[in-house]
Amino acid sequence: MKLLPLDKLGAREVADGVEFGLFLPWVSPSDGNKVWIKVIHENDQFLQDIAPNEFELTHSIDPEYGDYWSGKININSSERTNPNSAWGNSGKYVYRYCLRRSDRPEIDWIIDPFAREFGVGKLSAFTLGYQDHVWSSQEENWKTPALNDLVLYELMINEFGGDIDKTIERLDYLADLGINCIEVMPVSNVALTVDWGFLPIGYFGVDERFGNRKDLQRFIDAAHQRKIAVILDAVYGHTSDSFPYFYIYQKLGYRENPFMGAFAKDLFSQSTDFSRKFTQDFFFTVNYLWLDRYHVDGFRYDCVPNYWDGATGKGYANLTYHTYQTVKDKKSAGGHWQRFFNNEDINLIQCAEQLEGPKEILEQTYSNCTWQNETLGAAKTVAYGNQDQLANLGFRFGLDGYPEEVTTDGDKIKKTALQYIENHDHSRFVCNFGIINRDNDLLKEGDRNLWYKVQPYLIGMLTAKGIPMLWQGQEFGENYYLPEQGFGRVMLFRPVRWDYFYDSIGKSAIALVRKLVKLRRQQSQFRNGNYFFYNHYDRYHSKNILLFSRQYGDTFSLVF
Repeated sequence: MKLLPLDKLGAREVADGVEFGLFLPWVSPSDGNKVWIKVIHENDQFLQDIAPNEFELTHSIDPEYGDYWSGKININSSERTNPNSAWGNSGKYVYRYCLRRSDRPEIDWIIDPFAREFGVGKLSAFTLGYQDHVWSSQEENWKTPALNDLVLYELMINEFGGDIDKTIERLDYLADLGINCIEVMPVSNVALTVDWGFLPIGYFGVDERFGNRKDLQRFIDAAHQRKIAVILDAVYGHTSDSFPYFYIYQKLGYRENPFMGAFAKDLFSQSTDFSRKFTQDFFFTVNYLWLDRYHVDGFRYDCVPNYWDGATGKGYANLTYHTYQTVKDKKSAGGHWQRFFNNEDINLIQCAEQLEGPKEILEQTYSNCTWQNETLGAAKTVAYGNQDQLANLGFRFGLDGYPEEVTTDGDKIKKTALQYIENHDHSRFVCNFGIINRDNDLLKEGDRNLWYKVQPYLIGMLTAKGIPMLWQGQEFGENYYLPEQGFGRVMLFRPVRWDYFYDSIGKSAIALVRKLVKLRRQQSQFRNGNYFFYNHYDRYHSKNILLFSRQYGDTFSLVF
């Protein structure tokens, strides 16, 4: 895999204007194509008498990726077409591309696939006079935690804090809770205002709902100052139908596509085709940008089945291998890359969501951790009263059959899996014990008065083998119900109800979670110790008891 030349892609401010560039393989002037850009100051975008300025781009051929369209524009007040326009002022400008052919209707509303900033919906953006974040002095000393030391917290920025600034304000709370790694749901650009973010249309920047690139850098810097790592949800196996490398070629009626198409599995909207070199290099470059410019500590790779074609394939395994090797080659680079190196270990976090084969993905790729729904599934079955499944839950808490270390091509990598009973994909665990129906399916909630029934599962999860993960608000009894399917899952806003923190149930729940997280952080047997499950039906399971031990050296704990 190769890095795309980002210095010639997207919108970049230069001394005498703003340059634009994008690759559009197979779209050339020889077929009558012309590419234009429409630009307007964000203060003018909703005013009826002020239209965007339009500029035609120039075509050339890139030896590596083919058809390349580029141009440079000057932005100054003397070129205002309307005296009331903000054109020429500093600040944010929004833009879009359009494709014109004399014999066909214009193809408008093309977002820039290499934009670093975004506007509302399908608008790209740049900030005239933009100044990058200045990283704190502590950043040079930051070290990504070791895999077995992680205590994860999954959150969605606008549901957890409202925006990046308010989420930064909550970091002291998370640090106090004992969290040392945050898994952030997608920050990549999507077309809708209320959306989980799993149908991206822009990958190289932060969705304007949350803030801008500088804001996210401040968030990561602030997290690192509190000894909290940050990993991002990476959605590389599928896109929205508004993603330009699908949208343009569909509108042109092309039977083939240089970026999109059937590859492994074809789940969730439009699939990316990792057999294409352009696709491989695109997402490898996305990874590099987030590691280099944003200092993220790794990725949670969403929907791996969509680009999993085996251990020696061109998709997922290839991407995680090249990402690992790129970090490995930075050992002598100094600076922020040093965060990954601690003795012989490389603490880059590459977490797969491969629910179909979590053990396989650890054994055959450079992933060092994985989501797995086996523990969640066993816990739900037990919660429904199936006593015979206690043994299954016990084995799941011990990650039975999962590798702990794999050596590939001379690289020795520690491995483990996540342990959770809640995440963004499922209803809160208390819903398994009782539901309150508030008018319709979307407004159902778990009965928080039954929160005490969740306690044994929290104890098991936070003392089990693997990486424990809490889903935002879980620690004080959040109780949202989530439909199993449909748009009500992804297009309903579910802000964390911080008022729960103060009620009697919330106080009791968070007191338990705080004790358990503190125990795990302070006692090495819960992070690195051996796991032994007391698998005896007559003695334990028949009495609804689950019993296991954790031991590290001479330190021994029994969990009951």
